[in-house]
Amino acid sequence: MPEADVPLLALPRDEVHLWLLDPGRWDAGALAPRLRAWLSPDEAARMDRYVFARHRWEYLATRALCRAALSRYAPVEPAAWRFRANPWGRPEVDSPALGWLRFNLSNADGLLACLVARDREVGVDVEDTDRAMDTLATAAHVFAAAELAALRREAAEAQRARFFHYWTLKEAYIKARGMGLAIPLDRFAFDLDAADDVVRVAIDPSLGDDAPSWQFARMRPTPRHQLALALRRGADADLRVVLHDAAGLLG
Repeated sequence: MPEADVPLLALPRDEVHLWLLDPGRWDAGALAPRLRAWLSPDEAARMDRYVFARHRWEYLATRALCRAALSRYAPVEPAAWRFRANPWGRPEVDSPALGWLRFNLSNADGLLACLVARDREVGVDVEDTDRAMDTLATAAHVFAAAELAALRREAAEAQRARFFHYWTLKEAYIKARGMGLAIPLDRFAFDLDAADDVVRVAIDPSLGDDAPSWQFARMRPTPRHQLALALRRGADADLRVVLHDAAGLLG
Protein backbone atom coordinates (compact mmCIF):
# COMPACT_ATOMS: atom_id res chain seq x y z
CA MET A 1 0.00 0.00 0.00
CA PRO A 2 1.17 3.61 -0.55
CA GLU A 3 2.69 5.48 2.34
CA ALA A 4 0.21 6.86 4.88
CA ASP A 5 0.69 10.46 3.70
CA VAL A 6 -0.25 9.67 0.10
CA PRO A 7 -3.65 11.32 -0.45
CA LEU A 8 -6.63 9.31 -1.59
CA LEU A 9 -7.53 9.58 -5.24
CA ALA A 10 -10.70 11.35 -6.31
CA LEU A 11 -13.08 9.23 -8.35
CA PRO A 12 -15.63 11.47 -10.08
CA ARG A 13 -18.72 9.85 -11.58
CA ASP A 14 -17.62 10.90 -15.05
CA GLU A 15 -14.34 8.93 -14.80
CA VAL A 16 -13.32 5.30 -14.62
CA HIS A 17 -9.82 4.36 -13.53
CA LEU A 18 -7.94 1.49 -15.14
CA TRP A 19 -4.98 0.03 -13.26
CA LEU A 20 -2.62 -2.12 -15.34
CA LEU A 21 0.16 -4.35 -14.05
CA ASP A 22 2.73 -6.62 -15.59
CA PRO A 23 3.05 -9.06 -12.65
CA GLY A 24 6.69 -9.58 -13.56
CA ARG A 25 7.37 -6.02 -12.35
CA TRP A 26 6.59 -7.09 -8.78
CA ASP A 27 9.24 -9.18 -7.03
CA ALA A 28 7.35 -12.41 -6.36
CA GLY A 29 9.98 -13.84 -4.02
CA ALA A 30 10.11 -10.74 -1.85
CA LEU A 31 6.43 -9.79 -1.93
CA ALA A 32 4.53 -13.08 -1.85
CA PRO A 33 4.55 -13.58 1.97
CA ARG A 34 3.39 -10.01 2.57
CA LEU A 35 0.66 -10.14 -0.08
CA ARG A 36 -0.58 -13.56 0.94
CA ALA A 37 -1.30 -12.12 4.40
CA TRP A 38 -3.84 -9.80 2.73
CA LEU A 39 -5.95 -12.69 1.43
CA SER A 40 -9.10 -14.00 3.03
CA PRO A 41 -9.05 -17.71 3.97
CA ASP A 42 -11.15 -18.50 0.88
CA GLU A 43 -8.76 -16.60 -1.38
CA ALA A 44 -5.72 -18.31 0.16
CA ALA A 45 -7.33 -21.72 -0.31
CA ARG A 46 -8.09 -20.94 -3.95
CA MET A 47 -4.52 -19.77 -4.51
CA ASP A 48 -3.17 -22.99 -3.06
CA ARG A 49 -5.21 -25.08 -5.48
CA TYR A 50 -3.10 -23.88 -8.40
CA VAL A 51 -0.50 -26.50 -9.29
CA PHE A 52 2.12 -24.25 -10.87
CA ALA A 53 3.95 -21.47 -9.03
CA ARG A 54 3.45 -18.96 -11.84
CA HIS A 55 -0.32 -19.45 -11.68
CA ARG A 56 -0.28 -19.03 -7.90
CA TRP A 57 1.66 -15.79 -8.30
CA GLU A 58 -0.67 -14.50 -11.02
CA TYR A 59 -3.68 -15.13 -8.78
CA LEU A 60 -1.99 -13.54 -5.76
CA ALA A 61 -0.86 -10.51 -7.77
CA THR A 62 -4.39 -10.04 -9.17
CA ARG A 63 -5.98 -10.07 -5.73
CA ALA A 64 -3.26 -7.80 -4.33
CA LEU A 65 -3.73 -5.40 -7.24
CA CYS A 66 -7.43 -5.21 -6.48
CA ARG A 67 -6.96 -4.60 -2.76
CA ALA A 68 -4.15 -2.07 -3.17
CA ALA A 69 -6.04 -0.17 -5.90
CA LEU A 70 -9.24 0.04 -3.85
CA SER A 71 -7.21 1.39 -0.92
CA ARG A 72 -6.34 4.42 -3.06
CA TYR A 73 -10.01 5.50 -2.92
CA ALA A 74 -11.01 4.75 0.68
CA PRO A 75 -9.13 4.71 4.02
CA VAL A 76 -9.11 0.91 4.22
CA GLU A 77 -5.97 -1.19 4.54
CA PRO A 78 -5.57 -3.73 1.71
CA ALA A 79 -5.94 -6.68 4.08
CA ALA A 80 -9.16 -5.24 5.55
CA TRP A 81 -11.27 -5.34 2.37
CA ARG A 82 -14.12 -7.81 2.46
CA PHE A 83 -15.90 -9.05 -0.61
CA ARG A 84 -19.13 -10.85 -1.40
CA ALA A 85 -20.18 -12.64 -4.56
CA ASN A 86 -23.29 -11.67 -6.49
CA PRO A 87 -25.66 -14.50 -7.56
CA TRP A 88 -23.45 -15.24 -10.58
CA GLY A 89 -20.18 -15.16 -8.66
CA ARG A 90 -18.85 -11.68 -9.44
CA PRO A 91 -16.95 -10.24 -6.44
CA GLU A 92 -18.18 -6.94 -5.00
CA VAL A 93 -17.18 -4.75 -2.05
CA ASP A 94 -19.00 -6.01 1.05
CA SER A 95 -19.58 -2.73 2.87
CA PRO A 96 -22.73 -0.58 2.97
CA ALA A 97 -20.63 2.56 3.39
CA LEU A 98 -18.43 1.74 0.40
CA GLY A 99 -21.02 0.22 -1.91
CA TRP A 100 -20.44 3.09 -4.35
CA LEU A 101 -17.00 1.67 -5.13
CA ARG A 102 -17.33 -0.71 -8.07
CA PHE A 103 -14.55 -2.73 -9.64
CA ASN A 104 -13.84 -5.46 -12.14
CA LEU A 105 -10.74 -7.59 -12.68
CA SER A 106 -9.14 -9.40 -15.59
CA ASN A 107 -5.90 -11.28 -15.99
CA ALA A 108 -3.93 -12.75 -18.86
CA ASP A 109 -0.42 -14.12 -19.06
CA GLY A 110 1.78 -11.05 -18.63
CA LEU A 111 -0.90 -8.43 -17.85
CA LEU A 112 -3.43 -7.82 -15.04
CA ALA A 113 -6.19 -5.20 -15.05
CA CYS A 114 -8.36 -3.63 -12.34
CA LEU A 115 -11.11 -1.23 -13.40
CA VAL A 116 -12.61 1.05 -10.73
CA ALA A 117 -15.71 3.25 -10.99
CA ARG A 118 -18.26 5.09 -8.86
CA ASP A 119 -21.82 3.76 -8.75
CA ARG A 120 -21.94 2.22 -12.19
CA GLU A 121 -21.57 -1.17 -13.84
CA VAL A 122 -18.18 -1.69 -15.51
CA GLY A 123 -16.33 -4.61 -17.03
CA VAL A 124 -12.82 -5.19 -18.30
CA ASP A 125 -11.27 -8.04 -20.24
CA VAL A 126 -7.65 -8.50 -21.29
CA GLU A 127 -6.42 -11.32 -23.52
CA ASP A 128 -3.03 -12.62 -24.56
CA THR A 129 -3.32 -12.60 -28.35
CA ASP A 130 -0.25 -14.83 -28.69
CA ARG A 131 -1.92 -17.82 -27.06
CA ALA A 132 -2.80 -20.79 -29.23
CA MET A 133 -6.45 -20.70 -30.32
CA ASP A 134 -8.47 -21.70 -33.37
CA THR A 135 -10.22 -18.36 -33.63
CA LEU A 136 -12.65 -19.23 -36.43
CA ALA A 137 -13.75 -22.47 -34.76
CA THR A 138 -14.25 -20.67 -31.44
CA ALA A 139 -16.17 -17.83 -33.10
CA ALA A 140 -18.46 -20.28 -34.88
CA HIS A 141 -19.59 -21.61 -31.50
CA VAL A 142 -20.13 -18.36 -29.58
CA PHE A 143 -20.30 -15.28 -31.82
CA ALA A 144 -23.49 -13.70 -33.11
CA ALA A 145 -24.20 -14.33 -36.80
CA ALA A 146 -23.32 -10.76 -37.80
CA GLU A 147 -19.97 -10.93 -35.98
CA LEU A 148 -19.10 -14.28 -37.51
CA ALA A 149 -19.96 -13.02 -41.00
CA ALA A 150 -17.79 -9.92 -40.52
CA LEU A 151 -14.93 -12.06 -39.23
CA ARG A 152 -15.10 -14.35 -42.24
CA ARG A 153 -14.97 -11.36 -44.60
CA GLU A 154 -11.57 -10.37 -43.22
CA ALA A 155 -8.39 -11.42 -44.93
CA ALA A 156 -6.78 -14.39 -43.20
CA GLU A 157 -3.99 -12.28 -41.69
CA ALA A 158 -6.53 -9.87 -40.14
CA GLN A 159 -8.99 -12.42 -38.75
CA ARG A 160 -7.11 -13.09 -35.55
CA ALA A 161 -6.91 -9.40 -34.58
CA ARG A 162 -10.61 -8.89 -35.26
CA PHE A 163 -11.49 -12.01 -33.28
CA PHE A 164 -9.81 -10.61 -30.16
CA HIS A 165 -11.57 -7.27 -30.58
CA TYR A 166 -14.91 -9.08 -30.52
CA TRP A 167 -13.88 -11.51 -27.79
CA THR A 168 -12.65 -8.88 -25.32
CA LEU A 169 -15.68 -6.65 -25.93
CA LYS A 170 -18.09 -9.52 -25.38
CA GLU A 171 -16.30 -10.65 -22.22
CA ALA A 172 -16.19 -7.08 -20.86
CA TYR A 173 -19.93 -6.67 -21.45
CA ILE A 174 -21.03 -9.87 -19.71
CA LYS A 175 -18.69 -9.08 -16.82
CA ALA A 176 -20.12 -5.58 -16.49
CA ARG A 177 -23.62 -7.05 -16.39
CA GLY A 178 -22.38 -9.25 -13.55
CA MET A 179 -23.91 -12.40 -15.04
CA GLY A 180 -20.99 -13.99 -16.87
CA LEU A 181 -21.89 -16.79 -19.25
CA ALA A 182 -25.49 -16.75 -18.02
CA ILE A 183 -25.75 -14.23 -20.89
CA PRO A 184 -25.49 -16.15 -24.18
CA LEU A 185 -22.66 -14.66 -26.24
CA ASP A 186 -24.62 -14.94 -29.47
CA ARG A 187 -27.50 -12.77 -28.19
CA PHE A 188 -25.62 -9.51 -28.66
CA ALA A 189 -23.42 -8.34 -31.52
CA PHE A 190 -20.78 -5.64 -31.84
CA ASP A 191 -20.37 -3.41 -34.87
CA LEU A 192 -16.74 -2.40 -35.38
CA ASP A 193 -17.18 -0.82 -38.81
CA ALA A 194 -18.97 2.46 -38.08
CA ALA A 195 -17.61 5.44 -39.98
CA ASP A 196 -17.07 7.37 -36.73
CA ASP A 197 -15.06 4.44 -35.26
CA VAL A 198 -17.44 4.21 -32.29
CA VAL A 199 -18.08 0.66 -31.10
CA ARG A 200 -21.81 -0.09 -31.07
CA VAL A 201 -23.74 -3.08 -29.83
CA ALA A 202 -27.06 -4.62 -30.81
CA ILE A 203 -28.68 -6.48 -27.90
CA ASP A 204 -31.42 -9.08 -28.23
CA PRO A 205 -34.57 -7.89 -26.38
CA SER A 206 -34.55 -11.13 -24.38
CA LEU A 207 -31.52 -9.80 -22.47
CA GLY A 208 -33.50 -6.87 -21.06
CA ASP A 209 -30.88 -4.22 -21.69
CA ASP A 210 -30.60 -0.81 -23.34
CA ALA A 211 -27.78 -0.69 -25.93
CA PRO A 212 -27.46 3.14 -26.09
CA SER A 213 -26.68 3.29 -22.37
CA TRP A 214 -23.33 1.56 -22.94
CA GLN A 215 -19.92 2.95 -23.80
CA PHE A 216 -17.13 0.69 -25.04
CA ALA A 217 -13.39 1.21 -25.40
CA ARG A 218 -10.63 -0.88 -26.97
CA MET A 219 -6.93 -0.69 -26.15
CA ARG A 220 -3.69 -2.37 -27.12
CA PRO A 221 -1.69 -1.87 -23.90
CA THR A 222 1.19 -4.02 -25.16
CA PRO A 223 1.98 -5.54 -28.55
CA ARG A 224 0.80 -8.85 -27.13
CA HIS A 225 -2.39 -7.89 -25.28
CA GLN A 226 -5.85 -6.76 -26.38
CA LEU A 227 -8.09 -5.08 -23.81
CA ALA A 228 -11.69 -3.88 -23.82
CA LEU A 229 -13.89 -1.91 -21.42
CA ALA A 230 -17.68 -1.94 -21.08
CA LEU A 231 -19.07 1.04 -19.16
CA ARG A 232 -22.70 1.61 -18.17
CA ARG A 233 -22.88 5.29 -19.09
CA GLY A 234 -26.67 5.58 -18.88
CA ALA A 235 -27.83 9.04 -19.89
CA ASP A 236 -24.49 10.63 -18.97
CA ALA A 237 -21.94 11.97 -21.43
CA ASP A 238 -19.05 9.72 -22.38
CA LEU A 239 -16.90 8.77 -19.42
CA ARG A 240 -13.20 9.55 -19.27
CA VAL A 241 -10.87 6.58 -18.90
CA VAL A 242 -7.88 7.36 -16.66
CA LEU A 243 -4.92 4.97 -16.88
CA HIS A 244 -2.74 4.11 -13.88
CA ASP A 245 0.48 2.11 -13.80
CA ALA A 246 0.02 -0.26 -10.87
CA ALA A 247 3.69 -1.16 -10.55
CA GLY A 248 4.16 1.50 -7.86
CA LEU A 249 1.03 0.69 -5.86
CA LEU A 250 2.97 -1.11 -3.16
CA GLY A 251 5.23 1.84 -2.44
